[in-house]
Amino acid sequence: MELKRISGNLVLSAIVVLVVLMIFVPLPTALVDVFITLNLVAAIIVILVSISAPDALGFSTFPTVLLILTLYRIAITISTARLIIWPLAPGEVLTEQKAGTMIGVFGRFVGGGSIAVGVVIFILLILVQLIVVTRGAERVSEVAARFTLDAMPGKQMAIDADLNSGVIDEAEARKRRRDVAREADFYGSMDGASKFVKGDNILGIITTVVIVIGGLINFGFDEIVGILAIGDGLSSQIPAMLISAATGIIVTKAATDDTLGTDVARQFTRETYILFVAAGVLVLLSFIPDTPKPIMWMLSAGLVTGGILLQRSRKKAETVPAGETVEAEAQETRKMENVVSLLQVDPIELLFGYGIIPLAEPSQGGDLLDRVVMIRRQCATEMGLIVPVIRMRDDIRFANNEYSIKIKGNEVAHGEIVLDHFLAMNPGTVEEEVIGIDTIEPAFGLPAKWISAREREKAELYGYTIVDPPSVIATHLTEVVRTHAHELLGRQQVQALIENLKQAQPSLVEDVVPKLFTLGELQKILANLLREGISIRDMNTIVETMGDYGAVTRDSDMLTEYVRQALKRTITAKFAPEGKVHVITVAPELENKILESIRQTEHGSYVALDAEEIQQVFGSVRAAVERVQSLGIAPVVLCSPVVRFHFKRMVEGLAPDLAVLSYNELMQNIDIQADGMVSL
Repeated sequence: MELKRISGNLVLSAIVVLVVLMIFVPLPTALVDVFITLNLVAAIIVILVSISAPDALGFSTFPTVLLILTLYRIAITISTARLIIWPLAPGEVLTEQKAGTMIGVFGRFVGGGSIAVGVVIFILLILVQLIVVTRGAERVSEVAARFTLDAMPGKQMAIDADLNSGVIDEAEARKRRRDVAREADFYGSMDGASKFVKGDNILGIITTVVIVIGGLINFGFDEIVGILAIGDGLSSQIPAMLISAATGIIVTKAATDDTLGTDVARQFTRETYILFVAAGVLVLLSFIPDTPKPIMWMLSAGLVTGGILLQRSRKKAETVPAGETVEAEAQETRKMENVVSLLQVDPIELLFGYGIIPLAEPSQGGDLLDRVVMIRRQCATEMGLIVPVIRMRDDIRFANNEYSIKIKGNEVAHGEIVLDHFLAMNPGTVEEEVIGIDTIEPAFGLPAKWISAREREKAELYGYTIVDPPSVIATHLTEVVRTHAHELLGRQQVQALIENLKQAQPSLVEDVVPKLFTLGELQKILANLLREGISIRDMNTIVETMGDYGAVTRDSDMLTEYVRQALKRTITAKFAPEGKVHVITVAPELENKILESIRQTEHGSYVALDAEEIQQVFGSVRAAVERVQSLGIAPVVLCSPVVRFHFKRMVEGLAPDLAVLSYNELMQNIDIQADGMVSL
């Protein structure tokens, strides 16, 4: 592949150098004949490639090829013009071969040996290119470039929607985005490249006039001068016309899986009655006096024959024995793939009733798909988590306004919205009431009301927080992803994180993963961090800390504690963003009691407190948390590093969202204010 790329670059470079030499260095007539022939062959190849390309991107190099061929043709024109008007040597006679055999052939054969005929053909070629082909291709290129650029955002949104709904994977999404960008670049280039064709046509006219003037000055009024001038013009304009036609074909081609010839043949023969109608029209025209009746009758017979053959072939293709159809359906049913495809479990799904479809359908003004894309980006930025593709689909089992969020096939959250209403939440400072339907905000469990659009302005004036239905679903989905982030983190996502880190820190990755730790062990530590809401975006610090303490312990829980301490700046920014944190401390006697009750097993450690002591701890935690929450502060428990992990596990069942930190996880310059204490 590398050799092929280098060879292609060398060929293009050689062509460019050759063009420069042809402009400045006089060439022998034999070499000029070779170059004219190559110009004609190149034009034929280009138009054939344009016809066979399935779409515009199938010949994406066309703008560059067009420029190179235009320069090549200009260089040939300069070389032939030099040979035509070059003064004769003493005793030399002016002949049609003065500029090579090909020029004389084009001037004599194509023009039929008549200067007038050659001039007419030359002028017709120029007019056809300028007025019909080139002008049309130029206009199509301008419109295609403008509409392609305007359609880019919509195409990108459609790709993101397919990705989020699970229709395509990440690789296919990247390919489609790349194709969209290439298509925009192609039509933008074609918009400018079409100007080369127009300029080349104008140059052909000027060159012919200049050659005639130069020939008249050097050789006087000689018929051979006219033949050579016409031959030179035709030798350049015939390939130019083919290139112009290729330009029109490539910019008017619609995306398809087949070649242009296949599409044309299929579409022209789609309805056989059209052939019969055309045959009838020819028969009627044949009755006009002096028309070539035999020719028209032969064409009519050919059209009728073609229509009959097409009808027979289609009937034969459509006629399939019933037994074969039943057998084919049975074989399809027995295929193992039909069952295996049902075993696929999506990491995360959003199912909803029929009434919510407009919120997720861009064609109906819905932006829920865009919000899902933003959720994945937000989780990557804030949590460092690569959220798997969130599949969204409607389910007839749900009511119109219901939705459900599933993790690995199991429902973890459920909610309802009221269409054409807004969710109004009292931030705690509003005393006035608004008319609405009482409900519970699904993400955080806060009391709220569904209000109509008429009540929205009044609620905003009162101070209510107003949220539209798509935002309600998006917020609920975001909180579910945050809560279950550790479940969504699989080995594939961990591998992607490691590959990303390896690009910046290859030595670090090689020393730690998989040399010291496997992907599974790293996944456990990352999952432990995500379970308590700690971002894993700083993979550099996480992997470095694991490498530092890998020789000390292999216990994933202990390694998680070391990593948490290394991420103290991240933890401080999360729980003390303003440099101050209100905490609930743990009494020293309770910490000592927990340390004395720790029991080690093959599967880890646990705290062996009796049931009465655990209930006392739960009661103390509940009272302290309620006291802090009454002050409008999010509760945070602060304890010693050796106790933190065990205390968190102990109270996790009582308060899953309760943050438990150790003194080593906060920066030293943080102002810590104790608002309560947990004790026995």
